[in-house]
Amino acid sequence: MSTILEIPIPKVQNTVVIDPPLTDEEFERMCMTAEAVKLERTKDGKIVVNAPAGGDSSTSNTEIVSQLRAWWRTTNSKGAIYGPDSSFFLPDGAMLGQDAAYITAEQMRGLSRAQRAGFVHRTPAFVIELLSPSDSVPATKEKMEVWIANGAQLGWLIDPRKRQVHIYEPGKTPRVERDKTVAGSGPVEGFVLDLNPVWECFEDS
Repeated sequence: MSTILEIPIPKVQNTVVIDPPLTDEEFERMCMTAEAVKLERTKDGKIVVNAPAGGDSSTSNTEIVSQLRAWWRTTNSKGAIYGPDSSFFLPDGAMLGQDAAYITAEQMRGLSRAQRAGFVHRTPAFVIELLSPSDSVPATKEKMEVWIANGAQLGWLIDPRKRQVHIYEPGKTPRVERDKTVAGSGPVEGFVLDLNPVWECFEDS
């Protein structure tokens, strides 16, 4: 049975509850048709409706993904790089989107072409979230903890307003870096993100 849900475009993050809950396949189809908003799902089945990122955030996302992809191509070109248009079904039942992500070649094994074409049932080894003006800082920090709890080895929460990056790793307290660059570790050892072009996206002309 197809499910039709009219979703208003919010100015801030909002949640919707559907009873009975949608299957993964039904929810993925809904996400594909809800082009004006970004949908996510909590492990409890609540649908999170995110406001559009806006021009500055979109430009900054492009810069971040471009740098990550450039590193990926110059190292081994194994695994896969994902941008903000993708999302992932996690082991605890949640489905989250991100601004950039890297899945290792080992994680890709066993996935068919059809499985790779949709929202992948894997937790990325490396995840980047960029705070947009409509994002709640506490909610996004909680989201980073969900990524780590589901198996992400490294997560960066980039805050352009304060020009800082929150670093998340399993078993460690999140730390904050305020340098002009931030260096990767673990699955993205050797990757260095130049933050100056990211900050410039949010500066006045």
